[in-house]
Amino acid sequence: MRFLDHDDDDDPLLSVVNLIDLFLVVIGILLIVIVQNPLNPFSQDNVVVIENPGESGMRMLVQEGKELKQYESNGEIGEGQGAKAGITYRLNDGRMIYVPE
Repeated sequence: MRFLDHDDDDDPLLSVVNLIDLFLVVIGILLIVIVQNPLNPFSQDNVVVIENPGESGMRMLVQEGKELKQYESNGEIGEGQGAKAGITYRLNDGRMIYVPE
């Protein structure tokens, strides 16, 4: 009858079950991080991510559906032909407003 009085604290299988639970929690957290990433490969949204804005090493990632394009600044000022399209104002709180002409 000593098997009926078995103590659960000595069971090595319980620590393995706890490790499996821990790994399931870590996998769940990683899946949440992947889903919340703006460049999520499973989303169909159009997303623009700008890294190092205004600096010489500025990069821009553009996701259009499942297509991902990367543009990198080379530090040169661009030139081109065109016409003035509108005016941009910076508000006191830092927001930018574009007013077309």
